[in-house]
Amino acid sequence: MLFLDDSKMKNFTSCFKDKEFLVFFFKRIRPNETDRYVEFPYISLCGRERNYIRCDDTPLVFTHVRPAENGPGDIFCYGHAGDLMHLPFEPDKLFMCPTTGRVYHPCEERFGSVGLVMSKLAIEISPRFSFENGENRPPTKFQWKDKLHNLDNQWYFKYRS
Repeated sequence: MLFLDDSKMKNFTSCFKDKEFLVFFFKRIRPNETDRYVEFPYISLCGRERNYIRCDDTPLVFTHVRPAENGPGDIFCYGHAGDLMHLPFEPDKLFMCPTTGRVYHPCEERFGSVGLVMSKLAIEISPRFSFENGENRPPTKFQWKDKLHNLDNQWYFKYRS
């Protein structure tokens, strides 16, 4: 969810909900490479306005998976804008961090290449993970649509150490 930084209450009632605005905002997110407001790692340029962004983890949060309309596979929707913003869902690229339980999926470089899976969705899909190397290590397999996927975690470690 997207909030003003100085919002005291950060919940559904105080977040931005207009889907057109969210699409506009998210399409302009990129790393903050300016010398201003370095505590905000991302920026969204909206005309002359500069929106500096900080996040608890990643600027992109995946909210739901649904079948692709044109073609095989599924899409991973993000940004709380319904189905308006999405990337291809790659079940073999899911990564669950064993220390935090957070689940990640690859995303565009401008978002930092690592997107967070919303907690509610991560909890829903967590029973589909298999831990062949023990529960203190990342999962090794993921069951999705009658197929058992071997997980490729290397992409995650490329961007996060």
